[in-house]
Amino acid sequence: MERTTCLVVGGGPAGMVLGLLLARSGVEVTVLEKHGDFLRDFRGDTVHPTTLQLLDDLGLAERFAELPQRRLDKVQLPLGPDGELFTMGDFTKLSIKYNYIAMVPQWDLLDMLAEAGEAEPTFTLRMNTEATELIRENGRVNGVRYRTSSGERGELRSTITVACDGRKSFARDLPELGLRDFPTPMDVQWFQVPREPQDPSGAIGSIRDGRFLVQIDRGDYFQMAAVIEKDSDKSERERPIAEFNSALVRQVPWLAGRELVPSWDDVRVLHVTLDRLRKWHAPGLLCIGDAAHAMSPVGGIGINLAVQDAVAAARHLAEPLRRGRLRRRHVASIQWRRWPTTALMQRLQRIVHDNVVDPALRGEIDFGRSAQLPLPVRLVNRLPFLRRFPPYVLAYGAVRERPPRTALAEERA
Repeated sequence: MERTTCLVVGGGPAGMVLGLLLARSGVEVTVLEKHGDFLRDFRGDTVHPTTLQLLDDLGLAERFAELPQRRLDKVQLPLGPDGELFTMGDFTKLSIKYNYIAMVPQWDLLDMLAEAGEAEPTFTLRMNTEATELIRENGRVNGVRYRTSSGERGELRSTITVACDGRKSFARDLPELGLRDFPTPMDVQWFQVPREPQDPSGAIGSIRDGRFLVQIDRGDYFQMAAVIEKDSDKSERERPIAEFNSALVRQVPWLAGRELVPSWDDVRVLHVTLDRLRKWHAPGLLCIGDAAHAMSPVGGIGINLAVQDAVAAARHLAEPLRRGRLRRRHVASIQWRRWPTTALMQRLQRIVHDNVVDPALRGEIDFGRSAQLPLPVRLVNRLPFLRRFPPYVLAYGAVRERPPRTALAEERA
């Protein structure tokens, strides 16, 4: 019979951070990842200041600095008929060591975390291994049944199973956890367009003519997010891609003359959901990250919240697991710790949905006409010190979690 102390389902940022922190604290951890590698298209690549500080605390800052990356330190909006760029948020105004968001391919970050984990004797990463169902016995989760890419099946039992496998996690099917779903007015089309050296840097949001576009500087290309009405992607794809590109140029005139999106195959759609479990835990089970709370892409905060969930979970679980004295109160305390931040951030996202996204898609907000700017934008324009607030929320997500001291580089020196 296969057994581990902590079984982590899902090798994304939350799962890998949790596995590394617990292993550094002397806990036996096994991470199951259904894919053979970490290569994915259009996954969130944002590494926020709190995660950058965590990597520094773990002694991984130099290794992270060697990864290909682009720094995002400003959020800008083109305003008025001439499209003059207005700085809505400026990370450089924050008095912190890492006053920027690092745009790093997620597979590089996960490879780095996996390499750090493999240096720990109690860490095991099993790729090509998909958890297929929970093992439930006498009202308790005692691990998972799994299937490998070669067709092998088995059971892996554990003291605690942590679901880090996203919004489609089968752990969400447990009726006692409950799921609260919030309506969303949008989906998002992701694609890339070429970037020239003279183009603006940072993140740029554009709202005009009933279209909402976000451009993220990735060096030699822009990662684009076209916000569209809910469930409208299918009808959008019925028109020629040339019309899609023409509309893109009308919204961003300086893209004219470039080879833009070759075909609809190069446009991926994210069906936006916003929800959270009423309970994140059951006997023997904990859900964190998207498995506990699916976030809207507004603000790009989903990965940051998931990583902070993992840090909080490691701090509450490490000592009880290492001593073999884990109790339900230890697991429940993680939700008590993380729920307020999650609820706050989801509430802020819903406010943006209702007061910016929905009106923008109906053509009621147009940044091309300065007279129609929303009140928050006008306030930031008049009171520059307010430009610190959006970066602060994006940087910290309201609360920064502290890892267990046993995982810190200074404690291991």
